[in-house]
Amino acid sequence: MLESSGKLVMPGFVDTHNHLWQAMIRGGCTDRDLFGWFRSCTDPQRGLLTPGALHSFVRLAALDAVQSGVTTLVDWVDIFSYDLVESYVRALAGTGLRFTYAMYPPAPDGALVAKVKKELVDPVPLGSFQIATHAARAARSDNLAHWELAQDLGVMLNSHVLERPEMRADDPVGVLDGIGALGPRLLMNHAVHLTDAEIAAVAEHDVRLAHCPLSNMRLASGIMRLSDLGRRGVKVGLGLDGGTNDTSDFHALMKTAIGLQRARTTEAGVFPQVHDVLRMATLGGAEVLGLADRVGSLTPGKRADLLVIDPAALNFAPRFDWTGQIVFNGRPENIEAVFVDGRPLKLGGRLVDVDTARVVREAEAAAARLRSA
Repeated sequence: MLESSGKLVMPGFVDTHNHLWQAMIRGGCTDRDLFGWFRSCTDPQRGLLTPGALHSFVRLAALDAVQSGVTTLVDWVDIFSYDLVESYVRALAGTGLRFTYAMYPPAPDGALVAKVKKELVDPVPLGSFQIATHAARAARSDNLAHWELAQDLGVMLNSHVLERPEMRADDPVGVLDGIGALGPRLLMNHAVHLTDAEIAAVAEHDVRLAHCPLSNMRLASGIMRLSDLGRRGVKVGLGLDGGTNDTSDFHALMKTAIGLQRARTTEAGVFPQVHDVLRMATLGGAEVLGLADRVGSLTPGKRADLLVIDPAALNFAPRFDWTGQIVFNGRPENIEAVFVDGRPLKLGGRLVDVDTARVVREAEAAAARLRSA
């Protein structure tokens, strides 16, 4: 029994974009932009992964997300061999999270994609599937094949778009438009450097966006035009974005989403305000993923994905405005309990049935082995 008197109860956080395996390179390559980070951190490590090491990194990052209040998570994964994918999905499923595995097939291999979905993801009650892609002129044929795969499977297409200004030459929005993918079954990640015309097209076609402000700030990628998108009514969720976020602190993510827009415009009243960003972190994220009928709000008939926050803490008290304090004061340690589908994953401030010291030891050992190689 959980005593919730004097506590705050709210929907769980919805993370619309992550790369959990990148936990092995947290805090790394701190002086690099996106492309430098790929060259120095991501690419060298990906090729060394083993099923056991991958399992330890994914489990570490997923549990960090849980203890931070994340109850639903989308993981964009460009790891290809079946044994690695199997280890990845098993690690995700073992945490109790509600998750979406967004699989990027290196070549549009429909047989492999169907096998992963049918054999690994579909049997997990809280698992779902998306097709991932990198929209670009040079990859248009692959993008089209990925979109066709997504349509065949009845799932969303999930693409990185205009994270850096240099990606303008790839014309990713034009490519996605040209293959017929613009619409509510398309999730664009980052979308930092959209033009006025592209924002209008995204709004007109009800395209969904994942905003990753901490990652974009860390990699000097720029600031999403979130206030302009908000005026157009575009559905936007928040994303932690893997290793370049370094932690899974959703309160910091919300605060940064507000702060960057105010810094960009020098206007305190600009979108998003506190209630806007709290909605983006919960029901808004669920809308982006097409899950708003199941999660994102405390509504009769929905699944019991919820958090219990203890405001009686040095960083939180005294009461002034609980909504504002959730966003601006909150930290993961204030989250006393996390429930996913009614099952407790965190109680009394501790993960349930998880030896966190062992999880950390195994991830440390795996990282040391890979780096020595």
